[in-house]
Amino acid sequence: MQNHLTDRELLEALSGEVELELHRHIELADGWQPHEYVPFDDGRNFGFLGGIDWEPEQSELGEIAKLALTVSVLIADNLPSYHREIGKYLRIGPWWRWVGRWTAEENRHEIMLRNYLMVTRAVDPIELERLRMAHMTNGFRRPALHLLDVLANCAFEETASAVRHRNIAALGENAMVTAMAERIAIDDEMQASFFAHLVDAAFAHAPDQTMRAIADRVADFTVPTVALPDGRTSDELLAEAGIYEPAKQDELIFAPLLRRWNFFERTDIGAEGEAARAELAHLRAPALSGASE
Repeated sequence: MQNHLTDRELLEALSGEVELELHRHIELADGWQPHEYVPFDDGRNFGFLGGIDWEPEQSELGEIAKLALTVSVLIADNLPSYHREIGKYLRIGPWWRWVGRWTAEENRHEIMLRNYLMVTRAVDPIELERLRMAHMTNGFRRPALHLLDVLANCAFEETASAVRHRNIAALGENAMVTAMAERIAIDDEMQASFFAHLVDAAFAHAPDQTMRAIADRVADFTVPTVALPDGRTSDELLAEAGIYEPAKQDELIFAPLLRRWNFFERTDIGAEGEAARAELAHLRAPALSGASE
């Protein structure tokens, strides 16, 4: 039976990998600038400064694009909650530097998207602000997790965000929306790779614990949602629009990472890892059966 490592022991055991991966991430990351994606020439004052207030006919975006970009802004704008939730686990040395880098990258997405929506008058700015205030007041909290659960969950979340933004780009709404969505998706994919690499590295130290964390996070996985004024939630509408469909999570989110981690072929696990593998195989069976039909 394998000895279980504490979160503190795992933080220390993986700190060298975090340092190396952080340097690699920064070297590969494109130093793109949010302001370059915003057509500031299209901007004008609103009524408070003597201009014209927003009217629906000013927007040139389709309804699906409006919803998808609004959800992206609100999730990104709720960054203090996500920063707090991830930071309370990754709180030493290079881990904390990664949290700072991740936070800065996520904030860059919000800056770009919100500026674009305001300058182009794509959405009602008052309604967006009301939604933002409500969403951030409610905040975001997740149940207490162990370190390996956090890493696996973040890998899944960033992969899901990349899928959502790739599908926004695929709408072909206009050149700038496509460019912004693709830019965010690239960042999401790099962040997902960062977390996935650390899960890879964790197998060398605690294979059974890592198997258990992955299985548990798949079982409990949910994407961030936004409550909308009509009583529905963003995940319902995005699924209807084909932007993010929970029915495709196994194919698009879980399967690629499970293959990367060699989850179903590993030979370095004990009884606990085997149990986690069996549970996840059973959990995924309906999705795999549906995909093969």
